[in-house]
Amino acid sequence: MKQLICNTTAYKVFCGDKDSGKLSHAYMLHFADTQNLRAALKIFALRFFGLDENSVDGKRLLKEALPDCRIFPEEGKKLNAEAVSAILDDSALRPLERDRKLFIICGFEQASALLQNKLLKTLEEPPAGVYFLLGATSLSPVLDTVRSRVKTLTIAPFTESEIFAALERKASNPLNADAAKSCGGILGAAENMVGGGWFKEVRAAANEICTTVKVEDIGAVAAKYGDTQYKNELLTEIQLNFYNALCEVSRGDIQVEIAKLWQKAALIYAIESVNKACADVKFNAYFQGLLYDMMLRNIEENDRWLKLQA
Repeated sequence: MKQLICNTTAYKVFCGDKDSGKLSHAYMLHFADTQNLRAALKIFALRFFGLDENSVDGKRLLKEALPDCRIFPEEGKKLNAEAVSAILDDSALRPLERDRKLFIICGFEQASALLQNKLLKTLEEPPAGVYFLLGATSLSPVLDTVRSRVKTLTIAPFTESEIFAALERKASNPLNADAAKSCGGILGAAENMVGGGWFKEVRAAANEICTTVKVEDIGAVAAKYGDTQYKNELLTEIQLNFYNALCEVSRGDIQVEIAKLWQKAALIYAIESVNKACADVKFNAYFQGLLYDMMLRNIEENDRWLKLQA
């Protein structure tokens, strides 16, 4: 993971800002890898403080125990009003061990508009020595007013060869090549794919969901996969299917069935729709209903564009 991140343009720009003494008061790291976003933010944080990951303080940072590097929200949770209040209160206090403090907010795209607005003034004019590093898997839910106050660094999807090399460094696996090819440049998705024998099962389910384009068929398909234990993995594979189809449509080289069934604008909509479902699944125990609603929205959008093309 570290090798991949350190070779990105986003990381090199951040390092350049740090080395030249021109750090922005707030950065937005746009990285579509939900599984590895938090880890990526920590790699940037290590560079911010000039720490080695194997040093005592470097290890404290990675364990989220460095006092002047606060990471929000707690792992597995969503940013809430209490966390935002803690950020605002803590930002007014002096650093405990260093001459600067860094606040990291992971999964910022899940923050409500109300919470984003509460942070606006501090993001624009933070107290002396206070910096922010926000992480988002998608920029669409981020308010324009927030985006105008931060410097955005985007990590583009990795190449198939980069993903394969990263998987091989971790462990050699016969599934590595297929995972690297199918993950859409997202390391976390590739890691999930090689993590168990569920890969083929999830791929088949995602393909059936993505090739369902009639409203009357949604109920049966949603019921079929509503009890899966691989909810996050299924949603990730669905999103990758739509993304790969969008790439084919954009190139004008349509090969897969999904690309033939969906309009380009509907594919863009579907990718964001699945992204929202990925966020909502943490708070929605009724996965069948979530799946049904997502498929319905996507199909209705596709039908709308088909009518406009007629």
